[in-house]
Amino acid sequence: MSAIAHATLAAVQIKGNLGSIGYGLAAVGPGVGIGLIFGNGTQALARQPEAAGLIRANQILGFAFCEALALIGLVMPFVYPS
Repeated sequence: MSAIAHATLAAVQIKGNLGSIGYGLAAVGPGVGIGLIFGNGTQALARQPEAAGLIRANQILGFAFCEALALIGLVMPFVYPS
């Protein structure tokens, strides 16, 4: 590489908020968790349709917990700014 290319690469700085990257990573876990909850709940309903009320209640409870984790991940960059 030429000297101009090295100088250009040295002048480039990473700008932005690190908290937004942290929230992006924090949103992956609850997204996977919600997918697992509803996927396995659908399988359980197919296997035992008579237990639909209990399965659905557990799905809603698990969804609420996963969504709470996502909201906590959204708030944390504002509480602890970098």
